[in-house]
Amino acid sequence: MNRREALIGLNLIGSIGTARLKRLLEIFVCPQEILASSADALTRVSGIGHAIASKITSLKEEGIAAEIKLAKERGLSILTYEDEGYPLNLKNIFDPPIVLYVKGQIRDDDSRSIAVVGSRRASCYGLTSAERLSGELARLGITVISGMARGIDTFAHKGALKAGGRTLAVMGSGFAHLYPAENKKLAEEISHAGAVISEFPLTALPLKQNFPRRNRLISGLAKGVVVVEAARNSGALITADFALEQGREVFALPGAIDSSLSYGTNELIKQGSRLVTSVNDIIEELFGSLLGEQFAPRPLRQCAQEKQMLSKEESFLYNLISDTPLEMDEIIEKSHMDIATAAGVLLRLEIKNLVQQLPGKQFVRG
Repeated sequence: MNRREALIGLNLIGSIGTARLKRLLEIFVCPQEILASSADALTRVSGIGHAIASKITSLKEEGIAAEIKLAKERGLSILTYEDEGYPLNLKNIFDPPIVLYVKGQIRDDDSRSIAVVGSRRASCYGLTSAERLSGELARLGITVISGMARGIDTFAHKGALKAGGRTLAVMGSGFAHLYPAENKKLAEEISHAGAVISEFPLTALPLKQNFPRRNRLISGLAKGVVVVEAARNSGALITADFALEQGREVFALPGAIDSSLSYGTNELIKQGSRLVTSVNDIIEELFGSLLGEQFAPRPLRQCAQEKQMLSKEESFLYNLISDTPLEMDEIIEKSHMDIATAAGVLLRLEIKNLVQQLPGKQFVRG
């Protein structure tokens, strides 16, 4: 067993982390020696109790080989924190993961990145703001990072993809249990325009305790974190806390004072986070006057409507819908179509990526 394989094996333990690993390496010198040591020797190391020692001694070389083989079969690459391609931003946090499983490709220029996070149960205002902001960041050549969760995360990734930019998604589970399941197609799209990343072994379930660990990676990969919407106990606020601990900038989108989803962002602003009304607020804070030298804006994709021939009905509804969410009842009223006709036309527009449906049967431009 080589050093890299031993590190992958130690990551399978699930409760070691680089802090404990460093203490182990001070005694045992190399990861192979850690795996070959007795439980009594292991428990003499600070922070290594009987439970962890038992897991280490019971780990078999066959199990490590099976994990590596399964990752290869799934088209994943495995990076250890000692590998050259390991993200530099992440390597510099207090407790970087020992191993990253990657579907896609992490590039050096992904260090120029912003995390966009927020509530799973977001409002239309939050969803459209996340998508717009992420699209603008992506067109400036900035990689958008998020957690591929429902709500704000999903729309942040979609915004970057629609702009032709790069995006990284960090999961709170192993690749054998992609979560949420409805984002399987989105994960595939992200892997072609960036990467889907997890520190968890392939069969790890999306357990509640995994997501705070996931959140520290989202902030650790980025130069700054934008919180779009967050309720009082939102996981997005945990990401903001990690960002501050890691020396990252935190930005927040203001919201209505009577909205529970804006409680977290408004509190962040009160506590000194930078208020965001446009992408310029983020760029100026992080990159200042070097904007022109550092960024080569990506060209806008040709409008999808120019690429496709629309029927008269499709063109009519497309022109009726804007960036402001429109409810189905309003569309029927303004178009004078019956519900079946309108639903059919909207579906065709969705398939052509010209229109998208938001929660509550509301529609906006794609």
